[in-house]
Amino acid sequence: MAHVDDHSGTRRDFLYVATGAAGAIAAGAAVWPLVNQMNPSADVQALASIQVDISAVEVGSQLTIKFLGKPVFIRRRTPEEIEEARAVQMSELVDTNARNENLEPDAMATDQDRTLDEAGEWLIMTGVCTHLGCVPIGEAGDFGGWFCPCHGSHYDTAGRIRRGPAPENLPIPVMRRVSDTVVELG
Repeated sequence: MAHVDDHSGTRRDFLYVATGAAGAIAAGAAVWPLVNQMNPSADVQALASIQVDISAVEVGSQLTIKFLGKPVFIRRRTPEEIEEARAVQMSELVDTNARNENLEPDAMATDQDRTLDEAGEWLIMTGVCTHLGCVPIGEAGDFGGWFCPCHGSHYDTAGRIRRGPAPENLPIPVMRRVSDTVVELG
């Protein structure tokens, strides 16, 4: 009579599972460096947010900085610019969306929804024309705001598109006020 070994299948199963687990671990170890290299480098992560001292910006002037590879306009508006921007009716705008990353996506393009402070003195926005990515010129155009000479887009003193081929208002980046003289972007 032949002796039947009830445990022979169990040993084989163990070897299959152990070999499969070792192979999975080896594959994971080989793939991890490829996945990890897609993470942003330390220098890119360090630039994900910056703090800007705005104390030297005089009323009626603009500071342009570079953030995430794009120009950002920091404008300290005059009372006349604020009054002019707040007098605009929504029906006069090409784009009625605020395009403000700090608000709900459907916020209206009122002057109050585009400025940093309630008084409307500070306007901070990405300085890239929404038509083809040119950099508009400040204090120019038919509405006293920004003018993109490449294709003729006119923005008002709140950075809202008023005339020309640009489809959207200049975007407002994520920002917060750190103090009376410092703003953090990102």
